[in-house]
Amino acid sequence: MDTLATASLAQTLAEGTNATPEALSILDLATKGGWIMIVLLLLSLLAVYIFVTKYLQMRSAGQEDKYFVQRIKDYVTEGKTSSAIKLCEETNTPYARMIHKGLSRIGRPMADILVIVENVGNIEVGRLEKGLPLLATVAAGAPMIGFLGTVTGMVRAFFDMANAGSGGVDVALLSNGIYEALVTTVGGLVVGIIALFAYNYLVAELDKVVGKMEAKTVEFMDLLNKVGH
Repeated sequence: MDTLATASLAQTLAEGTNATPEALSILDLATKGGWIMIVLLLLSLLAVYIFVTKYLQMRSAGQEDKYFVQRIKDYVTEGKTSSAIKLCEETNTPYARMIHKGLSRIGRPMADILVIVENVGNIEVGRLEKGLPLLATVAAGAPMIGFLGTVTGMVRAFFDMANAGSGGVDVALLSNGIYEALVTTVGGLVVGIIALFAYNYLVAELDKVVGKMEAKTVEFMDLLNKVGH
């Protein structure tokens, strides 16, 4: 009997040791949070869309043709302003549009040309910045929305506890409620952190583009001073 009891205990311990715990998957996290997770999913898709479109736009704006400025200098020095203007029209970059506007105002005072070029530059920067505030809003709002889901989930869990009355609290029911409530905080933080990194990256790329635009403006104005316009 002792041998059978020992064998049965050993088998029970072996089964307990070999039991595989239930794994926590991303799908479980997505489905446990309720309608808040749908909102967070939509915000994440919006953040991805803004990031991709603005990244491509800034990448295109930051492309630099090292021969562009030299050709502009050659045309202006030779008095071929129309050729320089045509070259600007064929180049789809912010600084090309700035120089185009400056070339079209050749003959006016230098201060007026500089103001016109800077105004065009401000318009181009505003175009590049479009959408970034919305991405920043997603980065700041997603964690708050996730926290809102946690608060409402906790309220629901404690409401179920109160309704249990004197019959006792179902620990499994309470733990499931808290688990579902905390899932939304995780989702909100994930979306917010990714959106924040994406926003900061785009801002850094925008600063690079603005730096190139300012450098091209200085080169252009120096060129006009040298040729006596």
